[in-house]
Amino acid sequence: MASVAVTRTELDSAGLRAAAAATRDVRQARRLLSLAMVLDGHPRQLAAEAGGMDRQTLRDWVHRYNAHGIEGLRDVARSGRPPVLTGGQIQELEALVLAGPDLAKDGVVRWRCVDLCKQIKARFEVDVHERTVGKLLHKLGLTRLQPRPYHPKRDVAAQEAYKKTSPAS
Repeated sequence: MASVAVTRTELDSAGLRAAAAATRDVRQARRLLSLAMVLDGHPRQLAAEAGGMDRQTLRDWVHRYNAHGIEGLRDVARSGRPPVLTGGQIQELEALVLAGPDLAKDGVVRWRCVDLCKQIKARFEVDVHERTVGKLLHKLGLTRLQPRPYHPKRDVAAQEAYKKTSPAS
């Protein structure tokens, strides 16, 4: 079986092994070691099995190495799923959370993720899970820890008067 042609000549098999030892990316190191085996003249099937891949996959990585060098053996970041809320909607949600709920209007004394899910559904017509809201709040730097809620009819003056007359502990 014919081996794959590595056209880059700046590193030999020992140089590729040294680069594999120096990198912190495990997948890149595996690919570098498979390429080192190819340069040593091992069959493509054996080099691919040593790297935990198929022969065709090894061929693809050799082409990427030939085109881009060692950095071409890193995984390319993928875009992933698009966010459910736009940037403006996220800013509006952050302002809503920071302002806090209005008991008369919202019916709650503090925001919970389930309450924010309902607000997002009503304002933006988007269904999100409670966990998604929690992750979104975490990305915004908002903590899930909340101060204890207070009664809307509390008497601040009576509380201060009680603090002044209470003995110090």
